Amino acid sequence: MLFRQVCDYVIARIERGEWRVHDKLPSIRSLAVELEMNRLTIFKAYQALKQDGLVYVKEKSGYYVSPAYFDIKEEPMETLSWNDTHAPEIRSKLSDIHRIEASFQFSQALIDPGLLPNVFLSDYVKKVFDLYPKLMGTYSTAQGDEELRNVLSDHLNQQYHTVCHPSEMLITTGAQQAIDLIARVWIRPLDAILVERPTYSAAIDVFRAQGARIISVDITSDGYDMDRVESLMREHRPRFFYMNPTFHNPTGYTIPASQRKQLLELAEAYHCLLIEDDAFQDIYFDQRPPQPLFAYDTNGWTIYIRSFCKYIAPGLRICAVLARKSVILPLIKAKSLADNGTPLVTQKIFVHYFQSTRMQQHLEKLRIALQIRRDIMEEELLQSGLDWKWTSPKGGLNLWIQLPVGIDATRLLEESIRRSITFVPGSICDPLDQLDDHIRLCYSFMNEANIRNGVKALSQVASAMLEHKNS
Repeated sequence: MLFRQVCDYVIARIERGEWRVHDKLPSIRSLAVELEMNRLTIFKAYQALKQDGLVYVKEKSGYYVSPAYFDIKEEPMETLSWNDTHAPEIRSKLSDIHRIEASFQFSQALIDPGLLPNVFLSDYVKKVFDLYPKLMGTYSTAQGDEELRNVLSDHLNQQYHTVCHPSEMLITTGAQQAIDLIARVWIRPLDAILVERPTYSAAIDVFRAQGARIISVDITSDGYDMDRVESLMREHRPRFFYMNPTFHNPTGYTIPASQRKQLLELAEAYHCLLIEDDAFQDIYFDQRPPQPLFAYDTNGWTIYIRSFCKYIAPGLRICAVLARKSVILPLIKAKSLADNGTPLVTQKIFVHYFQSTRMQQHLEKLRIALQIRRDIMEEELLQSGLDWKWTSPKGGLNLWIQLPVGIDATRLLEESIRRSITFVPGSICDPLDQLDDHIRLCYSFMNEANIRNGVKALSQVASAMLEHKNS
């Protein structure tokens, strides 16, 4: 709830020492103006803090910081154990599901290791160490290996007929780190951001951890309601719009080229950065998707997160972040504070494999293999006799499935785990914590036989739930 974010905001400022015991808090009106919120939201927050004993009221004067808050904080340290200290809560719902061991892993949006050229990669590792015998004794720069940035810049410039200089690129340890760095640089408590609904679950957790005020934008098979997007940008002036417009995770939808160009016009008009997370650009089945927004962007309103680790070599964790210099420089500084640079070993292994003929052959075979697995999963769902509903994706790794009426995704997951099956419930992909009538099934991580057996087992669990409900 929005008023709870205001509570967290007030508590954070008290903990930072900006407001002390008996200090007067901003008036409801002034805080509403500062945060661009309705006064009723601020009133509800202050009332909740009062009920919890953290603030008190002076009649006709306003709200003040309560001594009760500091009484808790001033307990002598020697009486506290490690478990008594109040570390900030870090949530990662997707990670919690991934940690569950299961025979049928439909939650993992990863490529089956059996589909990767493991022997060829192993040989390449040996060659890289012959080329760079002192590799293990050298750091990368925080921005990333210059050779790798040159190669990737040339590749993207040729592929999209754009102009990207190596100085406008940052190499991160996977797309997850890129999202985290962007959040740390651009989000302050209660900053408004736009996020697709549904979206990548871990991104929601990252943005919430930074205190963002998340405003959702529905994504459908036809794209976005562009009038709605403009209205939200005009009303909330968001810091950025985080999107996954190509073979979207979790739905598999792709935003048409016309909307991509329109988004750039809106971004410039309302000074809203567009964060384009593009992990599946090369995993298409029938035809190439539209060009990334970054390829249309001539004025620097896009941060392009291009991950290669999903389908080339997941263990290398290579991701390129592209943006104009004024935007990329703060990210490089944040990266230097985070880890001072992605390991040089993985960058050198990647750059030489990326340039090989074998990689292109691998991609062609991988697309065929994944399309076959998608078809097998859809076939088993159709043959189950249950009313599963979905839009067949043209690429990517996932099916976004609407459950038969009467089945709740959270309850289905609980029952499925008992049968050694995992998947992602729709609610954790939803900024509003709803969509519990949907699930995400990944067809990329298991082989064909396990997909068939796993979908059969999942359908049996769902059927049993429906029978129990109707009995």
